[in-house]
Amino acid sequence: MKKFLLGLLLLAPATHAGEVSIVGVSVECPGSCTFSVTLEHADQGWGHYANQWDVVTMDGKLLKSRVLHHPHEQEQPFTRSLSGVVIPAGESKVKIRARDSKHGYSEQEFIVDIPGRS
Repeated sequence: MKKFLLGLLLLAPATHAGEVSIVGVSVECPGSCTFSVTLEHADQGWGHYANQWDVVTMDGKLLKSRVLHHPHEQEQPFTRSLSGVVIPAGESKVKIRARDSKHGYSEQEFIVDIPGRS
């Protein structure tokens, strides 16, 4: 079983104030993949909080989402996992994107290398 902890790789410039930030990602792929994503956001209760992150192909096809059902005001940054992510054959990288309930998706995207698929 291989596990990778990846540094921050950005496709877009720094996020705007108030948007959710992806600060770390790890992935394990002993078959289907399990992603652990660390987010940071100035959650302000139910009206403005980090509420989802997604695993998408490099061309933007949604593979699976992790919905966050409540604010994490007292837990920052925080990490949540998502298992059972099937990466299509031929894909060696995916993107992680995150959103909050006020701004929608952040401009930041995090590139992840899939173990054993280089």
